[in-house]
Amino acid sequence: MTLWTLQPLRPGPALRRWRGLAMACALGVGVAGAAGTAQAQAPSVAANPPLNVMSLSATATAEVTMDMLSITFSTTRDGTDAATVQSQLKQALDAALAEARKLAKPGQVDVRTGNFSLNPRYAQRGGINGWQGTVQLQVEGRDMTAISQMAGRITTLSIAQVRHGLSRELREKVEADTTAQAIGRFRERALAQAQLFGFAGYTIREVAVGTDGQTGAPPVMAMQMRVGASPAAEEALPVQAGKTTVTSSVNGSVVMTR
Repeated sequence: MTLWTLQPLRPGPALRRWRGLAMACALGVGVAGAAGTAQAQAPSVAANPPLNVMSLSATATAEVTMDMLSITFSTTRDGTDAATVQSQLKQALDAALAEARKLAKPGQVDVRTGNFSLNPRYAQRGGINGWQGTVQLQVEGRDMTAISQMAGRITTLSIAQVRHGLSRELREKVEADTTAQAIGRFRERALAQAQLFGFAGYTIREVAVGTDGQTGAPPVMAMQMRVGASPAAEEALPVQAGKTTVTSSVNGSVVMTR
């Protein structure tokens, strides 16, 4: 008679890998379940908005005399030959620059060239029958007397536009002043209205500060003059600076406190 003895199976590499994978899956399910439970128990921020919130705004406006003068000079030339038209424009610009540089002062009277274009002119039946070009010179600064005198000395270009504005230094100063006033009014209004509601004070929740005005807007004062309408030689251009407004605003919300 043959006796058979049963021996326990030894786990091979495949069985060990299977057991490890099963344990990892079990742990993953447990962690996910715990996270889901914690998330379900956590209070929702949207369900608990802050209490005693008040929205309000305040503004401050200043009227200031513009301290910058800007004049744009230009001229147009026509002809059948492109080189000739370009040469005429260059001569006109060179003569204007020579006069402008006599009175130029950095920071007070600044001179720069503007648009210089040369375009073909087409006939009704097609084809080029000529050329038209335009050149510009721009002068601006805070010395309005010198700039107005320059307008009378430049005769090869005509006045295309005159405008006034605020210098960067004056604009920044006015904006700083109006912003400080607007913030002060916002704080005073927040405290006064909180006390009217029976609270002792407030804390700022959110706030936005901005500046709006004519400082970056189109020219406040502008005039167009037809070609050839420059003032007589040595005759200063009469100018008078106007005023513009700068407004700073503060918008936000506060939390009223006991």
